[in-house]
Amino acid sequence: MKAARLTGPKKISFEDAPIPEIKSSQSLIKLHYVSICGSDIRHAYGPVLPEEEYPLKLGNPCHELVGTIAETRSEKFKEGQRVIVLPSEESSGGLVEYIAGDEDKIALLPEHGDLKEWMMCQPSGTVLYACQQIGTILGKTVLILGQGGIGLSFSAICARAGASKVIATDLFDYRLEYAKKFGATHTINPNSESIDEAITEITQGQGADITIEAAGYPETLNSSIRLVKKFGKVILFGIQDGFNNKTVSLDTQYILPKAATIIPTAGGSSGDSIGHINRMIELKDRGWWNPGEMITHNSSFESANDAYEMYENRTDNIIKVAISI
Repeated sequence: MKAARLTGPKKISFEDAPIPEIKSSQSLIKLHYVSICGSDIRHAYGPVLPEEEYPLKLGNPCHELVGTIAETRSEKFKEGQRVIVLPSEESSGGLVEYIAGDEDKIALLPEHGDLKEWMMCQPSGTVLYACQQIGTILGKTVLILGQGGIGLSFSAICARAGASKVIATDLFDYRLEYAKKFGATHTINPNSESIDEAITEITQGQGADITIEAAGYPETLNSSIRLVKKFGKVILFGIQDGFNNKTVSLDTQYILPKAATIIPTAGGSSGDSIGHINRMIELKDRGWWNPGEMITHNSSFESANDAYEMYENRTDNIIKVAISI
């Protein structure tokens, strides 16, 4: 099969690899589309890694995948079914034609609809999990810091969950336009206005009931704590890496006075990494929201380098890209 992996800084190389053999309870999945996550860029494609870390494991960095079951040794699935699959620690990443999927990391899809749109239930499903950790969103003022694919999913889900105000912030105006389309009631670009002054005006000086850090930067982390209402809730979703030193600085003057509940969320390590994706699939299927609306670009497998470069540099108003395998 044709496969790819990151073999050097910003260099995805192609190679031939054997089709994986499946074990008991696994399924062999022929991938049709994959997509790029911000974490693929932030922690693999974007930085210059130590020389000994190249090449990455086959198929990496990529974990948003959709395809059909070509062969199965699981009683839960049948050949020909359409599925989302999460790579396991033992399997390859997603830049491959075929992947071995564990049955507890496979989500069954309906037989109708565009596969690449269904694929977006994977990232939006992780957001759904985070929202379920908040408690009620109904009637709340929610501030979402960052409007990439994850932040936009938060905007859409919080709006549909009954938030009274959905305040979206981002440094790119085109992303804020998508946020309004998905349900944001207010948008703020910190490059053109003071986020603190805007939040003070929108919330009458109270701060947001719920703040969501969906960007993964120290500045937005501190903003999520600074701009929350007293006794509010702070949801941490973005992966903080301290720009590779694993430590970030917190402005502690707001932590004790705000007395907010800080909730870190990671659906993939929740113990049920596929359940929230199944729930997102059900919601999309009944017309609640179609996360496939986030796809702005399509790419061939052979052009994966260009797709990753475009995603990293946020060129051509990109939100999400579907790479055809």
